[in-house]
Amino acid sequence: MSNHVYKAVELTGSSKNGTDEAVRNAIERASKTVRNIKWFEVVSTRGHVEDGRVAHWQVTIKAGFTLDDD
Repeated sequence: MSNHVYKAVELTGSSKNGTDEAVRNAIERASKTVRNIKWFEVVSTRGHVEDGRVAHWQVTIKAGFTLDDD
C-alpha cells in the first residue's frame, strides 16, 4: 500500500428525506468535479422546521480525496 496525501473540502448537502440522503447528495454532486473522494466525516447536522414538523435536513461534511500523482 502506498502512502497517500489527502486534501479535504467542506460540503453541505440537503434533503427533505433525511440525513443519509443529504450526505449522499453532497458526495454525489461533488464527485462530478472532484476526483478520488475516499472518505467523509460529518461535521454538523441541522434541520428546518415548518408547522411543527421537520421539513428539511442539511448536513455539513468534510470530504477527503487523494491528490493525483505528477
